[in-house]
Amino acid sequence: MLGYYGNHCFCFSTGGVLAVNMTIPNTLIRGTVGGEALLSVRYTSFSVDLPVIKWQLKREKDVTVVQSIGTDIIGTLRPDYRDRILVFENGTLLLHNLRLSDDGTYDVEISITDDTFTGEGSITLTVDESISRPYINMESSSVLELSENVVLNCSHDNGTRTTYRWFKGGKPLTNVTRFVLSTDQKFLTITRVLMADDDVYTCMVENPVGNMTSLPIRLTVYRRSSLYIILSTGGIFLLITLVTVCPNVLCFATDDLLPKEHNGINAVTSLYILQQKVFISLSL
Repeated sequence: MLGYYGNHCFCFSTGGVLAVNMTIPNTLIRGTVGGEALLSVRYTSFSVDLPVIKWQLKREKDVTVVQSIGTDIIGTLRPDYRDRILVFENGTLLLHNLRLSDDGTYDVEISITDDTFTGEGSITLTVDESISRPYINMESSSVLELSENVVLNCSHDNGTRTTYRWFKGGKPLTNVTRFVLSTDQKFLTITRVLMADDDVYTCMVENPVGNMTSLPIRLTVYRRSSLYIILSTGGIFLLITLVTVCPNVLCFATDDLLPKEHNGINAVTSLYILQQKVFISLSL
């Protein structure tokens, strides 16, 4: 007679019928590529005979990982499991040097000749690659306020089953009116930049075996001034053209707009200096 409660299979002896009583402490094990995983089981039986232990990996066609009598392995292991398998007396399986292909659900059966019923159970093993430190990419770290669609991209070289989180000034960011996260949250888009967005941004990448946070990157926001608006309309280029082609044309304005002499510098020279300053400002 068999009874189940949680992860326990309680098997009773009724009228001389014997069965294996199996317990699985943890039905979900998380492992890392290159590490090891202990698929732990325990069993009890009234028989003194050694158990026959069988582990299988669920696939479209189940793969036999190992069969043993007690701790003695029966037959030859598959090439991809050689030197990576250890079976304990209580039925526990230890997998060394984990691979991504080891990810899946493992069925275990423990049977004993004198027992009518076999103990059965399942353990799910997830295998993930550790995450490398992420980094943030964006086209420019300096933008003008009111700029549209500034995109920050959180990238990393290694890691599986990853999820992403964004922080602004150390505080978590979520989808709000101007801050839009992509479906996988790998991309953060600021739809209309304000001066308040001048801050430090970081991203965190997580998976079942750990997490890593990027180095902070600063987004610098410059105020859009009236001088910039004048310059952006092309007015300065017209002024420079006039100075270069025919400086005398500007003589009518010099009396009203600029002093003829200022510390030994005439009006045309002053305009030339202004030209240099404007280009320096624009290059910054």
